[in-house]
Amino acid sequence: MVLMPPGSAKSTYASVLFPAWWFTRHPRTAILATSHSYNLAEYFSRRTRSLIEDNGAYLGYGIAPSQRTAGAWNTTSGGEYVAIGLRGATAGRRADLVIIDDPVKSQADAESPRQRAHLWDWYRSDITTRLKPDGKVVVIMTRWHPEDLGGQLLAQAPSEWRVLRLPALAEAGDPIGRLPGEALWPAWEDLDALQRKRSMVGERVWSALYQQSPMPSAGRLFMVERIPVVTELPVTAECAMVRAWDLAATGQSGRNDPDWTVGVKMLVDRSGRYCVLDIVRLRASPHEVEHAMLQTALGDGREVVISIPEDPGQAGKSQITYLTRRLAGYHVKSTRESGSKAVRAMPVASQVEAGNVSIVKSDWNRLFIDELRDFPWGRKDDQVDAFVRAFTYFTDRAPRRAALAMSVFDR
Repeated sequence: MVLMPPGSAKSTYASVLFPAWWFTRHPRTAILATSHSYNLAEYFSRRTRSLIEDNGAYLGYGIAPSQRTAGAWNTTSGGEYVAIGLRGATAGRRADLVIIDDPVKSQADAESPRQRAHLWDWYRSDITTRLKPDGKVVVIMTRWHPEDLGGQLLAQAPSEWRVLRLPALAEAGDPIGRLPGEALWPAWEDLDALQRKRSMVGERVWSALYQQSPMPSAGRLFMVERIPVVTELPVTAECAMVRAWDLAATGQSGRNDPDWTVGVKMLVDRSGRYCVLDIVRLRASPHEVEHAMLQTALGDGREVVISIPEDPGQAGKSQITYLTRRLAGYHVKSTRESGSKAVRAMPVASQVEAGNVSIVKSDWNRLFIDELRDFPWGRKDDQVDAFVRAFTYFTDRAPRRAALAMSVFDR
């Protein structure tokens, strides 16, 4: 997945040069190239075909004369290239490589729930079913909306995607080594030009289209760029650990979009630094959630405290009593939550800003960071809730007080 701003030559590299290179490495394969319209897909097809025709001697293959229409052609080495639009027919086509370039046509389409659902259904039913075994998908796009195609793909299966995200202005940990604030392509559009464009389009559009983060940066609670990712577990005998749960009320059924049950495992060391060690995230029935909690506790060990939210009322008390009994042998702590979610999150957000919170490198990192970045406007906040609960457990613990010796006359 290549996420870059408009006008940054991403289509030239990914939709024109890349297919020509692909056929040099995989000569007898089929490419299915698609975009939001057939005209755009055909345009990329023409450019790739011309590139191959002009550089056949260097590439080691050419365009077969028997099949060379604008949107469908074969190579002399046995390769096949077909271009289709978003609503184009894919029946009868099989692909080793699918290239999806600019699947979203406009801001209006990005903002339309109906259009987003249509694009998602098209990807699942028309594209994924066309892939041969071990087939590859490359998505080239500018982000428009948290739930656009890129957002939904990363939400569903983040570990399946290798993401190259290049914002117009570099952020911390830039993948190509830029310093924060440096322009992506200064020879084409320098910092002053980008700042003028930022003032013109506004923060919301700038954050989505140019920074590839479809949520306004102004007013964010969590400064996620200050969360370091560590490769080793910083666990010592002096650390305290907790697994905090946020429990969803309903499981997934049909096409509903329920909340997630999330368990965040966190430690704090003697210096007051926090680290998120692991996140369990599932949509399941109450029985399956209970089983997951038991298995997670077994894996964590008895030294890890289990923190569970207690809903108000008798039903909440009954649930806590039942779960505590099922988790016999473990230290289970239940508390009620009060106040708004944003207010409860402020203390741990301050620790994030101070650089006192890290995470262990794992597949769950991206979804967790994305949810923190989008909070409190994001579609889901279950990981944030469990994260806040874990932190609150440590801060709410009564401090140990050393015994104070004094004589009766000193009182």
